[in-house]
Amino acid sequence: MGLKVIWAMGLYDLQGPIAMFSSVTINLTSLSHFPQSLSPPLVLLSPLQQIISPNYPFFKCMMLLSLSLLLNSSPSFSTIAFASPKFHSVFGQSIRFKVHAFLNKPLDSRAAPSDQPSVLLDSLRVLEWDKLCDCVANFAGTSLGKEALKEQLGYLNQTFEDSLGLLEETNAAVEMNKYGAMVDFSGIDIELVKIAIRSARRGLPVSGTEAMNIVALLQVAEMLQSNVKAAIKQDTEWYQRFMPITEMILELTISRSLVRLIQQLVDEDGSVKDSASFVLKQSRDQVRLLERKLYQFMESIIRNGTEETSSMEVSEIDGRWCIRAGFDQQTSFGGLLLSSASGTGSFVEPISAVPLNDALQQAKASVSKAEADVLLMITKKMKKEIDYIESIFSVMVKLDVINARARYSLAFGGAFPNLFLQQELDSFVATDASLNARTSGALHPTRKKWTMYLPKAYHPLLLQKHQQALQKAMKDVKNANVEIRRRKRPGENITLEKETNVNLQSLEAKVARMKEEPPVPVDICVAHNTRVLVITGPNTGGKTICLKTVGLAALMAKSGLYVLASESVKIPWFDFVFADIGDEQSLSQSLSTFSGHLKQISKIRSHSTNMSLVLLDEVGAGTNPLEGAALGMSLLESFAESGSLLTIATTHHGELKTLKYSNHAFENACMEFDEMKLKPTYRILLGIPGLSNAINIAERLGIPDVIVYKARELYGAVSAEINEVILDMERFKQNFHEQVRESQRLLKLTKDLHHKLLIARKNLKEHNISLRWRKVQEISNAAAVARSSIQRSARQYRAICSQPSQKILETNGHSSTVKCEAKEESEISEATPAVSSASTSRLPVSAERRKLPNVGDSVRVPSLNKQALVLKVDHSREELLVQAGNMKLKLKLTDVLT
Repeated sequence: MGLKVIWAMGLYDLQGPIAMFSSVTINLTSLSHFPQSLSPPLVLLSPLQQIISPNYPFFKCMMLLSLSLLLNSSPSFSTIAFASPKFHSVFGQSIRFKVHAFLNKPLDSRAAPSDQPSVLLDSLRVLEWDKLCDCVANFAGTSLGKEALKEQLGYLNQTFEDSLGLLEETNAAVEMNKYGAMVDFSGIDIELVKIAIRSARRGLPVSGTEAMNIVALLQVAEMLQSNVKAAIKQDTEWYQRFMPITEMILELTISRSLVRLIQQLVDEDGSVKDSASFVLKQSRDQVRLLERKLYQFMESIIRNGTEETSSMEVSEIDGRWCIRAGFDQQTSFGGLLLSSASGTGSFVEPISAVPLNDALQQAKASVSKAEADVLLMITKKMKKEIDYIESIFSVMVKLDVINARARYSLAFGGAFPNLFLQQELDSFVATDASLNARTSGALHPTRKKWTMYLPKAYHPLLLQKHQQALQKAMKDVKNANVEIRRRKRPGENITLEKETNVNLQSLEAKVARMKEEPPVPVDICVAHNTRVLVITGPNTGGKTICLKTVGLAALMAKSGLYVLASESVKIPWFDFVFADIGDEQSLSQSLSTFSGHLKQISKIRSHSTNMSLVLLDEVGAGTNPLEGAALGMSLLESFAESGSLLTIATTHHGELKTLKYSNHAFENACMEFDEMKLKPTYRILLGIPGLSNAINIAERLGIPDVIVYKARELYGAVSAEINEVILDMERFKQNFHEQVRESQRLLKLTKDLHHKLLIARKNLKEHNISLRWRKVQEISNAAAVARSSIQRSARQYRAICSQPSQKILETNGHSSTVKCEAKEESEISEATPAVSSASTSRLPVSAERRKLPNVGDSVRVPSLNKQALVLKVDHSREELLVQAGNMKLKLKLTDVLT
């Protein structure tokens, strides 16, 4: 029996409005064995407590709570349950609580799975999506994180932008984990934090344990902020790499004063410190003093009593000190019987100890009052910061969810999926095809676009199962090593030691074998414009696993998870993933396997859109082969036209393999089969239709030739002809593709040779220019050296001329030499521009009539191909002294361009 009850908060009276409420579904297996007068100690919140007390009969409480539900049944509120441990112990396994949301909905509201069409839920079930969700949720550090993650993964109505946002969050968390900036959330009891926030907002004292969990929450948030700031300080690019988590973390406001206050007043175990207040310390000292007195007083009674009392011992019942005696043991002192039970004896409080026990109770009450005052002070401080604390709480739960997705992706070696909309790819390919048509006329292989690209993709659950088995085997090896070390101690049995060694070797071999034989990945590469992929192959060849791998990969990418593949994944965004896999026969509905499949496919066809992924296992199976093949062909053509973005179907019908050759929206693939070893390899071969291997396998297994020959005859010439046609077309296709590849190779080679020729021509031209420049440079350098020598001689001649006449006469012979050198200098100076101009084309005659430049002007020297600065102008000779770089040259006006 299921009852929908509500837990009301802020209920003024039964006629007044409900400000906020939370609800919970309680499933009771049976109510007949529960007494109607049962009063479970429900944790009722004020002011509802004024209306419903724990003394109310159980069913009256249920009726009042159900009545409260009728007052306001808005579905926008969260649903949650609160009950004491005693409440759970009373009903045991008869009550199951299902929490749909929590305090003030700190995470985004999600649609319940029941809001989704049943055919989609059936598809998720056959794909085992719920098992994958549980696996991912186990990576969350908090209980609320696990629940929120399961809810987020179960919500599959994300838009394309939502999916991109989730992937950005996961990618940022992956980067933070690699950097070491992410922290572990498992040290926070998130349930206690939630209770503390609720109590503080209502002004109710929090407990010491709850307060310390608030400290843990704030410290984790502060550590995250410090890690992110340190990373950004080290490298500013980390801010973008951690986006959008960086914004989430850096915007948090953390009250360090609240952390210091709680740490000053509360111990790590949640108890209030003696130093928290003077009254508390005084009261606790009084309690310790009275307890010591009572213990000593009880000990003296036992010691001074008779021999019968010597076996008694001091004990405590409900906070009152007493003496425990045997069940039938007589006491020599008067007292009050506090408790008596067979097996435990009697607990007697001596009359003379009653005043001390009463004083102890008063002292303990003072302690409780002082502790409550301290906790109330903490609560008041928390209430001032409650909005910030709630914000941190919400962000921490969300970060726990994001981090769980990232940790799962890292644990299983996932790859970031490049998610895209098919319309974007269609537009890009159209532009790309137009570009290729204007160039080479054929699409270059590297520019080929894929609708789906899943290289070496693993089935998540198979990979998880393999890793768990490997971890268990490695643990067994570790335990075996420990056992060997233990048995090597002196005195141990040598035979047992040898047996353990043998066992260890066997375990190590098992681990090595498991490492070498991981699950076989599949390569799914669907070309652009392909709408239906038909996969054929033998039974147990991996066709169904292939379908499930594709379906789970699409769901993982949409939900913000990495796809378990060895390389970067390219996958379109699908609005829905539909699957018809396995035996869906229903005895209750009198449906056969064939009818069950048709009913499911009919539902899929009515709900699928041109943005959906459809996975069909053994389409057209379960009925007459000819009719099944015809129906399968019609169904697949329907999905190819407008029923899905991509349909992947497995089949044994050979006729479905021929659709590719009449409709470009179809493509074939097959599961590889090793005919030599007579077993499947679980690898998918794209573009190749699978052939029937049953008769060939029978022949290899030694079935008599007569039977095999008869089977081939019964198989029919038509079926054999279909296979032959397919083989011929595949051979033609392969030859065509080989010729295309050869043509593209030759075209690439021609382009490379043409490119090299252009480079060689350019290099030759540059070499000629460089050689020409070197010759001009050599002539200019020689002229500069000669001019320098002549000028030196001229200076010497002028110095001699300035000496007295007698010395001049003595040096006549030398002066004549100088004159000759001066004359040579003039000749060389005049020859320099002539040589330079001879090496280049002469300027037009009209250049001689140009206006002379001024000193400081810039002119161009064509013979040097350089700009030069005018240092001196000789108007009479129309000559210029210019400087080009480190060279000074005397040039005619006709040798420069102004």
